Amino acid sequence: MTPHDTNRRDFLKLGSAALATTAVSWNATSYASIIGANDRVRVGVVGCGDRMKQALIPCFHQHSKELNFELVAVSDLWNRRRDEGVAYIEKVTGSKVTTARNNDELYARKDVDAVLIATADFQHAQHGIEAVNAGRDAYVEKPTAHTMKDARNFLAAVKKTGKIVQVGTQRRSTPSYQKAYEYIKSGKFGDIVMVEMTWNVNQPGRWRRPDVVPLLKEEDTDWGRYQLDLPKEAFDARKYLEFRLFWPYSSGIPDQWLVHQIDTVHWFSGYPHPRSVVANGGNYLWHDGRKNWDTMTAVFDYGPEDDLTKGFQVQYSSRFTNSAGGVKELYFSNGGMLDMDKQRVTPDGGLTARSAAEMKMQPNQLQSFSLSEDVQKAETSANTGADPQTSANVRNWMECVRSRKTPNASIEAGYSHSVALCMNIAAIQTGQKVTFNDKTQQVMVGGKVYA
Repeated sequence: MTPHDTNRRDFLKLGSAALATTAVSWNATSYASIIGANDRVRVGVVGCGDRMKQALIPCFHQHSKELNFELVAVSDLWNRRRDEGVAYIEKVTGSKVTTARNNDELYARKDVDAVLIATADFQHAQHGIEAVNAGRDAYVEKPTAHTMKDARNFLAAVKKTGKIVQVGTQRRSTPSYQKAYEYIKSGKFGDIVMVEMTWNVNQPGRWRRPDVVPLLKEEDTDWGRYQLDLPKEAFDARKYLEFRLFWPYSSGIPDQWLVHQIDTVHWFSGYPHPRSVVANGGNYLWHDGRKNWDTMTAVFDYGPEDDLTKGFQVQYSSRFTNSAGGVKELYFSNGGMLDMDKQRVTPDGGLTARSAAEMKMQPNQLQSFSLSEDVQKAETSANTGADPQTSANVRNWMECVRSRKTPNASIEAGYSHSVALCMNIAAIQTGQKVTFNDKTQQVMVGGKVYA
C-alpha cells in the first residue's frame, strides 16, 4: 500500500520539536509497549540482499543471545532471495525461520515484534512506514528518504505511533565519533569554519551485479510491488538489483555515501540542514548504462538563517574512478583540525604565533590527542560482516526496543540527512543553487518548490 502524503498543516503542528532529537513522549501506550526483560523479541527480515546478509544479520546475531532476540521470518519479493535468506539465517543461527512473499504477509503474522529493513534506497521510508503502522519497531537502513514527501511521511508516522526506529547511520553509535561530538560541544575545538569530505574508490564493479542480474526473472518476483509509487515501467533486472545506478531508484553517491558523512555535520554542528547546496559532476569514465554520476562535487552552506555572516562550508567530493584520498572527514577550526579518518585532533592549520603577532592577537593552537586508541577507519571496500560500527548501532537499537529510549540514530537524525540529500539531488537535477524553507519544510529552487 502506498502511503498518502501527510497534510502539510498536520505536519507543521509537529513544530520545531519534530526536528529535535528527543525521546518519544511517555503515555499509557508507551508503557504498555515495553517488552519484559524475559520476553523474547521476535524479528523479521525485510529485504534479504547483500547488506542484510553481510552486515545486519551477523551484527544482530552477535547480540541476540545476550539480549534475547531471535530471527523468525524473511520477507522478500524474489523467491531466490527468500530461499537463500532462510538457508543463511539457519546456518548462522541454527534456528528455523519462515518466509513471506511480501510485507503484507509478514505483518499478518503474530510472531513478529520488530523488523530489520535493508531494501532498495527509494523503498526505505515507505517500508519503514509500513512497519510502524503495523505496530513494529524497525531498524531501517539509510538513506531514510530521498524525497521530501517520503521523509515527512516517515517522520510523522514514527511520531504518531511511538515505535522505536533506528536509522542505519552507524557513526552515531561509534565511540570515536561520540567522543568527537563531546569535544566539539565542550567548546575546546572552537567554531567549525570548514569541513572537507571525500569518498573515493576505483571500482567499476561497485553496485554492479553482473553475475546475479541474469538470474532474476520477472515471474520470480513482484515487479509492480517493487516499484511502490514510482511511475510504472517495464521490468528491468538491472534497476531491481543495480538500483543504486538508476534514478529514481537511487541517486547513487548522495544516497549511499553522502548521507553517512553529512549526518556527522548535523550532529557535530547542531544545524538540522544546509542553508544552500550546489553540485556538479557527471559520468566521466564508467559508461555501462548507469544514469547516476560516477563523479560528484557538492558544496553545502551551513549557518543560522538570520545571520549569513556566521557559518561554514562543507566541500564534498566523491568518485568511482580513482581511489586516491579514500574516505576523509576533516573538520577545521581556527585552532586546528579534527581528522575523523585518523581519529585525531591536531593543531594543523591553526593560528600560529607569527601570524597572530601581525595583528596583535594571541596564537590559537589545539592540543594533539587521539579520539580512539584502536583506530577504525571508515569502510571503503564492500561490506565485510559484523563491523564494529554497524554492530554497535544494531545493538543500540535492540537495547532501545526494550527500554523504549530514543536510539542514537533517531528518526529526527534521519529526517535531517534526508533534507540535505533532497537538496543535493535537486542541485544535481537542476544545476542551480538550492535552498530550504523551514516553515513549509520544502526544498526550493529559484524561489519555487522542487518536488
